Amino acid sequence: MYDLVIIGGGPAGLSAAVYAARANLKVAVVEKGLPGGQMQNTTEVENYTGFKMIMGPELSQVMHEHALHLGVEYFNADVEKVELEGNIKQVHTTRNVMEAKAVLIATGAEPKKLGAKGEEEFRGRGVSYCATCDGAFFNEKRAGMDKGVIVVGGGDSAVEEGTFLTRFNKVTLVHRRDKLRAQPILQKRAFDNPKMNFIWDSTVEEILGEGAVKAVRVKNLETGEVTEVPANGVFIYVGMKPNTDFLQGSKILNEGGYIPTDENMKTAVPGVFAAGDVREKGLRQIITAAADGAIAAMSAYHYIESLEDAKEDVTV
Repeated sequence: MYDLVIIGGGPAGLSAAVYAARANLKVAVVEKGLPGGQMQNTTEVENYTGFKMIMGPELSQVMHEHALHLGVEYFNADVEKVELEGNIKQVHTTRNVMEAKAVLIATGAEPKKLGAKGEEEFRGRGVSYCATCDGAFFNEKRAGMDKGVIVVGGGDSAVEEGTFLTRFNKVTLVHRRDKLRAQPILQKRAFDNPKMNFIWDSTVEEILGEGAVKAVRVKNLETGEVTEVPANGVFIYVGMKPNTDFLQGSKILNEGGYIPTDENMKTAVPGVFAAGDVREKGLRQIITAAADGAIAAMSAYHYIESLEDAKEDVTV
């Protein structure tokens, strides 16, 4: 029996583990992959307060060791299903069945892949899914960064992040339709930006380079014509997928598979909390995930306290 079981060992889950352990809760973290989650796929992190620059895997290791130092139990396993109703929750993993007074979902979200040739090969070497994280690496003032960047997509994220990237370099947005799907105000900003260009009715067929991205091969869906566009980077925004398949049928998901919470990270089910990128939220960054985790842990602590108080009242 645990006080709190945390599903997901990324920045949200590990931050929550630290805060919960310091509140003297018995805590377990279940993570299917390496500690740190998406941080393991991030080469250089320059926007996590306190570090001028730290490698993603290094930050993952530091967070992981901090949690272990405080007595957090860590399990490497897949979660197959959860039973969240009632005062005792059950988490069924490929290793065991864990019981807890409270559960925190911190399983994150993954960018949907474009599926273009070269996408996986150049991930972290010119292919990115986060302009806020990686945009500064493509500053046109840096040596060799004069080809600009490609943004793929036509929704809010693609247009907003594309506009953000113009702070560093010229941007060419490639969209498979002849008009954007983004909000009108975002479209206006993009169209008014002299550093934004657009390639319509087209898809990125292949990402090219040697060690790093050098160009993309773009196909026009109307004419079939294929052209090669020079680029130093490719930012892909074709949607996100929350890691919540194991929660299908539960009461805590919205239509998109994300978990709505209040400001205290409480979900629609008492004793069940969510933190990080799996939440329905705007900004998804390491630092916001860590903040979510801290808040969720303390909310779980107060929830568990209320259960204990209720027991004492019954006994009296």
